[in-house]
Amino acid sequence: MTVEQEAQGEWLERAATEPEQQREWIRQNNLIYGGLTAIALVFVQPFLSEATLDWSARVCVLAFSVAIPLLAALLLVNSQESFRRRATDSRVVRVSQSIALLLAFVGVVAGFWHIMWIAGAAMLVSGFAAMMVHSAGYFRLERAAKATETP
Repeated sequence: MTVEQEAQGEWLERAATEPEQQREWIRQNNLIYGGLTAIALVFVQPFLSEATLDWSARVCVLAFSVAIPLLAALLLVNSQESFRRRATDSRVVRVSQSIALLLAFVGVVAGFWHIMWIAGAAMLVSGFAAMMVHSAGYFRLERAAKATETP
């Protein structure tokens, strides 16, 4: 690891503990968890009355059956974080976030795959592209903020 990478890592660690940054993450997480919960409920409804499910529908239902309770719990944690105006540092919460987001994504992809396989593949590709766009935008903004902080 170079000195520059180490310095950047330290700066990102400090930025992550800033109260305003934590409040912004709380706001974003609230939107993400609520949106994914709503999407999950909409996607699962048509399968409730089906006698048999194909593999993509089964994956969709199974993924959302785990993701929905986790997302609901994360919404409650998020509410407490908003009240306390800081993000939790719990590893259990971080692991739950990763599992819930991954399974919600799997559920959405499987749901679109059930409708039409090309739609599922398109969702998979565009989901990864969206993640790269978000990361690039976030790091560009943080780099610009760092540049304005440095004398």
